[in-house]
Amino acid sequence: MRFERLSEPDRSRRIQLLTAAFLVFMGAGCVDEGARESLVITGSTTVLPAVERCAEVFNLNQDEIGVQVSSGGSGRGIQDVAAGLADIGMASREVKESEVQRFGDHFTEHLIGYDAIAVVVSREIYDAGVTGLTSEEVSKIYSGEIYNWKAVGGPDEPILPVARIPGSGTGDTFNEMIMGSIRAETEGVEVNAMENAEIKTLIVQSDKAIGYLGIGYAKTGEIRAVAIDGVSPSAANVKDRSYKLSRPLYLYTWNGTSESEAEFIDFVLGPRGQRIMEEEGFFPAASSSEGAA
Repeated sequence: MRFERLSEPDRSRRIQLLTAAFLVFMGAGCVDEGARESLVITGSTTVLPAVERCAEVFNLNQDEIGVQVSSGGSGRGIQDVAAGLADIGMASREVKESEVQRFGDHFTEHLIGYDAIAVVVSREIYDAGVTGLTSEEVSKIYSGEIYNWKAVGGPDEPILPVARIPGSGTGDTFNEMIMGSIRAETEGVEVNAMENAEIKTLIVQSDKAIGYLGIGYAKTGEIRAVAIDGVSPSAANVKDRSYKLSRPLYLYTWNGTSESEAEFIDFVLGPRGQRIMEEEGFFPAASSSEGAA
């Protein structure tokens, strides 16, 4: 067989043609992925684990919509939806009147389940006898009036109260239900955390801390959930709302709900999505048709 020796210009030309052909081939292989519609979800760190898992399953079972999920708190999710930075906002509270006034009354609310805010203490404090507190005692701890565990039946140790930063749906709900106002002064707080996971880590690392977080985060690790006013955050007590710190969980859309948004939300409200919600420590929505525009 005879091989023709190429000149330098011909060799360069052939390399260019081969490179172009390769790029066309690679581009053709990416057409389907590039054509996939992207759905962006941001917001509540409480809702995050369940919605992330729902997104993973949803993405694997269809090729038309790709769902991306990130946290940042309920306030961010609500703001991002209103600003067009996200398609769906996760929230562990309802939209505030101040947010409606700021952004407009164009939120569409989708109830996806129920959660409880657990008031948790370090294992050492729980084992020393602090297995329950009254709402008033918790309020006084966070306002700074009670600053030693001895005052509530615990050891003679200073209390380390941990709270969420402003804008957190968990923090807003706790302040409203325990402190009496979303804007309540919590002068007893020594440490503020951005996410539920941070609060859990801080309490695990301490032997005298108290904090509050979504019930799903309280089911594992060296922290203990205490009863509030004699009622524990059990499934039954959360579902019938007898536990004081029970709350609904939402997905929010803006100016109605698009077809792709509705497809994902219907998945979350369907049997598989609701099973994921339960596996993450939440309780299912009362009805898939609940939610108001």
